[in-house]
Amino acid sequence: MRRKWTRRHFAAGLAAVGLAGRSGNVWSQTELTGDSALKELMAGNERFIDGRITSFPEDLKILKEKTVAKQEPFAAVLSCADSRVPVEIIFDQSIGHLFVTRVAGNMVTPEIMASMEYGVAVLGVKAILVMGHTNCGAISAAVQGKEVPGQISVLYQHLMPGIRDSHGDVAQAVKTNAMFQARLVRESSTVIAKAVKQDGLRVVGAVYDLPSGKVTVLS
Repeated sequence: MRRKWTRRHFAAGLAAVGLAGRSGNVWSQTELTGDSALKELMAGNERFIDGRITSFPEDLKILKEKTVAKQEPFAAVLSCADSRVPVEIIFDQSIGHLFVTRVAGNMVTPEIMASMEYGVAVLGVKAILVMGHTNCGAISAAVQGKEVPGQISVLYQHLMPGIRDSHGDVAQAVKTNAMFQARLVRESSTVIAKAVKQDGLRVVGAVYDLPSGKVTVLS
């Protein structure tokens, strides 16, 4: 059974790893390939699942010493805005490691696409992970066609293409949407398509399981 983490456990973890440091960690994108960047993300997720988080002791030191003047994230993650999906934590990455964009339903809009292109063309990220999650409220509402207040319904136009083949199954819709949005990132941007072809950039969909903490790559 997975251990339930509390603030006390995190504090204890900080004390435990503070002196030993973090082995095998990626400090920047230098010399990484798309495959190795994706591998580092998944290795970090395994540490998170096992309760072996090592990134927290680094945060303040890295902020002061390594990321004030510039950033060199090795991967970008497009995630849902859901508060239960803390991207850096679930991949056990620290300040400056990930270029994260978040929007309800982890969907591609012009603004999100522009951010992804910036991550690739300017920052040089080696992998892009488009990550949905189980029990996603945005996906559930879109599948059911719920009437929603304000401008929330604007989300539907970006979600419907990715969930139309889910046949009303929310769990399946989370997967199909993540794969659809990843394909959209991969194929709809000339900047990103070029990086995929020429530089080995990896663009994949994934799903984060809330109960277990595990991230599963789909494509």
